This record gives sequence, C-alpha cells and structure tokens, in this order.
Amino acid sequence: MSLCFATAGGVKALALTAFTLAWTHSIEKIEWQEDWRVTPAGLELVQARVKGTGAGMEPPPQARLVDGWFQWQPKRAPMQEVVLGNSGAAGEWRLCHDGACQTLSEIIGHPIGANVTRMSICEQQQQ
Repeated sequence: MSLCFATAGGVKALALTAFTLAWTHSIEKIEWQEDWRVTPAGLELVQARVKGTGAGMEPPPQARLVDGWFQWQPKRAPMQEVVLGNSGAAGEWRLCHDGACQTLSEIIGHPIGANVTRMSICEQQQQ
C-alpha cells in the first residue's frame, strides 16, 4: 500500500505505512503533530500532539503532558480520505518519516499554494 496526495497539479504516491503529519496553527503559531498509519481499512490516526494550548486548540481531557507536548490517542475510525487545507498564513503541512520532514510542495514537486490537498490510500485514490 502507498499513500497518495492529490492536488490540482496531479497525484503523488509515497511508499509509506506510517508517517507524521505536522503543521503550525495559523493564529496561535503553535506546533501540532499527528501520527498516522496506512492500513487496509483506511488512514488511521494513531496519536496527536500539540506543543501548547490556545484559542480553539485545547487538548482533550485524556491528554497527558510529555516532554512539553500534550499527547493523546484520538478515538476515530480509519478514514478513506483526509482533506488538507492551506491558508498560507502559517506555512505548509509537513510530512515526516524516517527522521526527515518535507513540505507538501516539496513532496508534490511544485508550490501547492492555498489549494486543497487530498490524502488517501493510493489504491482508493486511483479507482
């Protein structure tokens, strides 16, 4: 299985089964990270982390503070698709794996701007 990113400029496939999606909140300028897995059932959100709190960014009651990050395990079913918006106000989404991170523009190979990017399992994207 592979992870696909679909933009207005095409589709980019990555041979990944686990990755971290990271971004900076556009108003509070606080870092967020989510750990994901690519599974036969869909994209599974395994863990979420936020490096502080702010308006509309409160961690849930089950979150625990670990090394300066509020961490928790969201309880949601695997998703067939995740839509990533980009306001342009706080930098881009970043995908991290094997100790390195890249912006979506770097992954796609051209600036994505404020366009929506759809993240899904490639087999489902190509149907």
